[in-house]
Amino acid sequence: MKPDADGGLTMTASEGTEGMEGLRNLAGITSDPGEMTRAFSGFPAGVAALSARVHGDPTVMIVSSFAVGVSHNPPMVSFAAQHTSTTWPVLSLAPTIGISVLGEGHSDKARQLASRSKESRFADLRTVEAESGAIFLDGAPVWLECTVEHSYPAGDHDIIVLRVLAMRSDDERSPLVWHRRTLKMLGS
Repeated sequence: MKPDADGGLTMTASEGTEGMEGLRNLAGITSDPGEMTRAFSGFPAGVAALSARVHGDPTVMIVSSFAVGVSHNPPMVSFAAQHTSTTWPVLSLAPTIGISVLGEGHSDKARQLASRSKESRFADLRTVEAESGAIFLDGAPVWLECTVEHSYPAGDHDIIVLRVLAMRSDDERSPLVWHRRTLKMLGS
């Protein structure tokens, strides 16, 4: 390959074009939403529980769209809340929200935390509640105490940006990831 006039790269004749045929052949390209969802599921994502006490009740939602490093100064993280969520409108009222990155010890409780039965989400789970009302799951590799900073519309979701007020990290615990619609542990 050699640089071209536009700053890109051009393949020389001696390099062949076998690999370039894939770029020219657009067979298989689709805009089917189901196929996009399947393809997106191939990208591993961290899973987090967002929880707080709201109007006296512990409230939790599970997100697999959690992203760190949105900003380092000030520290910010984000996630996407689906417009059909019945939990986010309630949880968004909390002055602070506890984020617990799910760890290996939570794999059998993740579906419970995400269940439609809001009353049983915290059953048999050990939690720690901050004075602010933020709730954290015991055994999580990372705890973040946050406030809502921004909300941006994005199709059928809202992108929620949270400012991190305080955090705790335990490098001895491994996080779970959501990959191909299954919870998995990271290999070493």
